[in-house]
Amino acid sequence: MAIDVDTRDCTALGDAELADMADICADGAAGYELGLLSKQCEDWVLITRARENGKLVGFSFCTLERIGGTPSMLVGLASVRRTAKRDSVLKALMADQYRRAVLAFPDEDVLVGTRMRDAAAFQAFKGLDDIVPRPGHKATGEERAWSRRLAKRFGAEGQIDDRTFLVTGDGNACGILDFETTKPESISPDVAAFFKGIKANRRDYLIGFGWAMAEDLAGGKLGK
Repeated sequence: MAIDVDTRDCTALGDAELADMADICADGAAGYELGLLSKQCEDWVLITRARENGKLVGFSFCTLERIGGTPSMLVGLASVRRTAKRDSVLKALMADQYRRAVLAFPDEDVLVGTRMRDAAAFQAFKGLDDIVPRPGHKATGEERAWSRRLAKRFGAEGQIDDRTFLVTGDGNACGILDFETTKPESISPDVAAFFKGIKANRRDYLIGFGWAMAEDLAGGKLGK
């Protein structure tokens, strides 16, 4: 059965829909509660949801904006139900958001950024260029500056180590991309190493980003 995806304004979400989203979060390690989900409707512009057989299997808050003039697609709180098809669900969520990005920023490269606590979340960046951090790459001054800009945008100004891209949490829940792959053996040990300094009880996380190139967006390559 195909996965059906739609993206709409967050203001259109009702209490019943938020409750369905909270049910998905109960399966994941992030443990998002209804109150936090409700607040996301104020903090983000768009909500992308994936369904299979009419049942919600994943969602992602996001926004399309310019940061210092640069087209950006920011993925906020997101969660994918732990089903056998969860890899496909994540791919479908990202594909619909890329579709929105090319409409908002035609003929422009777009920065894609999110927060993550597990190396599996890097799967959302499949197809992007110049992903940071990445194994064997020493971040440039501009890339480190982007990590600070994103930390500020995510409400964590001054909390990021711009060499490791790790953000020190304050113990409060925050919106990460909560995803667990069906193929953990496919995760590179070098990528997993980026998360070694994270303390879950402190709600630390890593900021990652990459570039969706204009030609890939226009050609529908991303998310396929």
